[in-house]
Amino acid sequence: MGHANGSDRGERTAGVQVVEVVGVGASGLESLDSTGLRLVEEAEVVIGGERHLAMLESRPDRRLVPWPSPLLPQLHALFDEVGSVRVVVLASGDPLVSGIGSTLVRELGAEAVRIHPAVSSVALAQARMGWATEESEVVTLVGRDVDRLRRDLAPRARLVVLTSGEDAPARVAALLVEEGYAVSRLTVLGDLGSQTESRVDGVAASWAGGPAPRLHLVCVECQAHPSRSARSLVPGLEDTAYANDGQLTKRVVRAAALAHLAPQPGDVMWDLGAGAGSVGVEFARHHPRNEVHAVERNPDRAERVRRNARALGVPSLHVVESSSLEALASLPRPDAVFVGGGATRDLLDACWSALAPGGRLVVHGVTVETEALLHEVRGRLGGSMSRIAVEDLDPIGSLHGWKPARSIVQWSVEKAVQQTDSEMSS
Repeated sequence: MGHANGSDRGERTAGVQVVEVVGVGASGLESLDSTGLRLVEEAEVVIGGERHLAMLESRPDRRLVPWPSPLLPQLHALFDEVGSVRVVVLASGDPLVSGIGSTLVRELGAEAVRIHPAVSSVALAQARMGWATEESEVVTLVGRDVDRLRRDLAPRARLVVLTSGEDAPARVAALLVEEGYAVSRLTVLGDLGSQTESRVDGVAASWAGGPAPRLHLVCVECQAHPSRSARSLVPGLEDTAYANDGQLTKRVVRAAALAHLAPQPGDVMWDLGAGAGSVGVEFARHHPRNEVHAVERNPDRAERVRRNARALGVPSLHVVESSSLEALASLPRPDAVFVGGGATRDLLDACWSALAPGGRLVVHGVTVETEALLHEVRGRLGGSMSRIAVEDLDPIGSLHGWKPARSIVQWSVEKAVQQTDSEMSS
């Protein structure tokens, strides 16, 4: 069944209708405009969570289908079973703000999904707080570790934190205290846009707001303790930010490596021979959409990478316990690769082959044997080489002198972007 007029409804791959995703405000169906109400009224199948489906009356000509659990493994089977009928998905607020809309677009394709957003909880929260959109940041902890918030803490930052679970505000407050932001102000806004809308204000150090409403978010006005220095997102965090056993790419050298790795939002990066994981962690901190895979064969060091990633706000960093060469086949194609140690000809050739067009490869070496290898590889692939020597001021009795660290040879190279057929023929 379904409309014959494909231009009205659109068509989805495999012969299934376009899925209409209708955002519903906290006040329920009364928040829908005429288009949203019509779509729900004409739908032959409505899919949604328990709360959304409870808003609708049962009818012989309309199936109400709850989301399967777990969702992703059964999602395609659900839409295959529904078939070519008029399908509406009910979602909260703006379905593209940490909502089901983003999942459906990713899994089904943008051409198969049409989004009809309600006013998002983020927009309502900013209105209640009097915060301009360009002066506040949105951080989502929905389905994510609360440690993700650590990356975005900064003096004077205004954060709209999307959360789930009635204990979420208490967990956010505890993290703020741990990070030196105990005097930060918290506002928990519940059931925004409904008749039962609520607001609870407090300070992280003394937070006792009790269980939060099921639908809520947390607004944070960050204030750091004067004795606590904030962590910058610029490459080159202080070495003391990382737990390590001596296998750490030091601050100045790390900043140089990241300058050549040139992280861009959404990049995939390999950190091979990760040690303490500092280069990969700072690549991940550059942008929330960056994806980092750190490979470390030593189990103790691998666990240390995980701890460092959590402590610095990138708990999604993926750690692989393996030798570098053995791990490559299981990793997604990278936009950037860093080899901090253990470089071999086979490893570098494999990295170069896997690297995406326009990707960057940076390799560090401290031995003359590795330096000779990098000279040979640079002769074939190009790029630039530098020798980085750092000297730190060190006490000599009651006086001071310069203590040199072991020099690092750095080879960096960018893979050419492939030309299109039109460019090649011009």
